[in-house]
Amino acid sequence: MKVFVSGGCGQVGSHVAEMHLERGDQVLAIDNFETGRRLHLPEAHDNLTFVEGSIVDRPLVDRLFEEFRPDVVVHTAVSYKDPDDWYNDCLVNAAGGAALIRASMNNKIGRFIYFQTALCYGTKPLEQPITLDHPILPGDSSYSISKTPTEQYLGLSGLDWVSFRLANVVGPRNVSGPLPIFYERLKAGKKCFVTESRRDFVLAKDLAKTVLKAADGVGSGAYHFSSGTDIAIIELYDAVVKALQLNDYPEPEVKSLADDDVASILLDPSRTYKDFGGVSFTPLAETVRLAVEYFDKYGVHGGYTHLKMEDSKPSGDTSA
Repeated sequence: MKVFVSGGCGQVGSHVAEMHLERGDQVLAIDNFETGRRLHLPEAHDNLTFVEGSIVDRPLVDRLFEEFRPDVVVHTAVSYKDPDDWYNDCLVNAAGGAALIRASMNNKIGRFIYFQTALCYGTKPLEQPITLDHPILPGDSSYSISKTPTEQYLGLSGLDWVSFRLANVVGPRNVSGPLPIFYERLKAGKKCFVTESRRDFVLAKDLAKTVLKAADGVGSGAYHFSSGTDIAIIELYDAVVKALQLNDYPEPEVKSLADDDVASILLDPSRTYKDFGGVSFTPLAETVRLAVEYFDKYGVHGGYTHLKMEDSKPSGDTSA
């Protein structure tokens, strides 16, 4: 199989690329290093072609598709560093996605796999857990406004596609949300604070395993990738404290939710379990341990959030 991976050096893209390489597939990965790191992919591999560039460079995208002729596109590239940077978020998340879809249509790609934010349901979801029948209401989140058009364009494209609407994807290589923020502040001896929100945290490698099934033709249309269980943010904080083996427990300050934060995002994964079969999830303690091990070795790169936050406020934002 020949697989084109956008955002190939990011958290999700690099794990997907690695797994395809491990089973003998050919991979072309593109990344502009806004948030990805080159160390996440092999420096030299017979089946890997790496291109430094952006998906908003349409002539580059068209040339790569024509030369590589992928069977599958896995689109993980995303802009989310600054919630006020509407221009670049739309450029990458909407126009960049459209460029990849059009190139896929022109080259008769067999399957297109996308990753949507759960914020597409809005910051005040109408049901818990959220089902796939919930209306798409991205208008109160600038990030989800920019992420939603790609999924809608896929619906118009005639392509065979799968879109995973994500719980919070964390673990090694994580650059956004509360996990790297907690780690960085605790290591520096700084005080942390938590919100009274709940989230479902899933390991990126668990997601990547399901993506490979989608690349092999399993499923069609929109799915939730979620364990179906949410936890309080303070439970994540406590897991980071434990993994760091701190002698004294640094009591966090508990703050109320900001206007643009969400009390709970819990997705109903029943269709995913039905179509993809044995989907497994790594326990939170192990997920955090793996992340801390990675941060200890490579440092924190990012600590971004796509919500408007006070300094280092650990949000519950999703990672896609």
